[in-house]
Amino acid sequence: MELKRKANNLLFATGCLLVLAGLGAFAAFRQANRPVGGVIVSISNEFNNFFISEREVTALMTRQGEDRLEGAAPADVNLKNLEQRLKAHSFVKDAQVYRDLAGNLHADVRQNRPIARLVHADSRQDSYVDADGHRLPLSPLFTARVVPISRLGGQPLAAGFFQDTTGARYLEFLRYIDEKPFWRAQVAEVFIGPNGKISFTQQVGDQRVEFGFPENISEKFAKLMVFYRQIPPVLGWDTYHRVNVEFKDQIICE
Repeated sequence: MELKRKANNLLFATGCLLVLAGLGAFAAFRQANRPVGGVIVSISNEFNNFFISEREVTALMTRQGEDRLEGAAPADVNLKNLEQRLKAHSFVKDAQVYRDLAGNLHADVRQNRPIARLVHADSRQDSYVDADGHRLPLSPLFTARVVPISRLGGQPLAAGFFQDTTGARYLEFLRYIDEKPFWRAQVAEVFIGPNGKISFTQQVGDQRVEFGFPENISEKFAKLMVFYRQIPPVLGWDTYHRVNVEFKDQIICE
């Protein structure tokens, strides 16, 4: 009797599993064949930037409205292709496109973010550079509050400047400023001299900081912080007009 009861329980459990599997397969079939509902766009904006809008994302996915997504059959929607369209946009760092159980199409977009503005004599030719050294166009939607950088004399930086071994050191300098809230707020404009040395102006204080080549970056900024803490509180911000932190273990003020 006990053996028969166990056999019945096993058969019942097996039957339940088969029913659940069947229901799951039926639900998956319905999901796979359900027409696309709405298009839901989500743009990550942790840095309060607005370089691409929901409307632009939708336009990219639909080829400016030529490819209708709402009501489309799933077989006609290539998710990978839609992701590639979005990633081709200069201000899209990454994108994921997927469907939910209700049939809606989701586009989750992570924005690319500039860390500096490349300044030209003609401001219409200005552009941004991101943390990987890639150039980004200016955006009609938003102006990033990032440090401007140019060559002394107003000459533009060559295309691909930040992509070679030499330019990578200057990119590291810009990344350091961008990653430190104090310096991001304090450094006003960066200049690269004909000899490759860096100097910059400040938001507070009239001193021009002579930084030298982009090496020992954290040590040089630490020396500049020593100057801020010890000199202006005693002698005032206008006592010196030139501060040089280029040389090891020295701060030269004039």
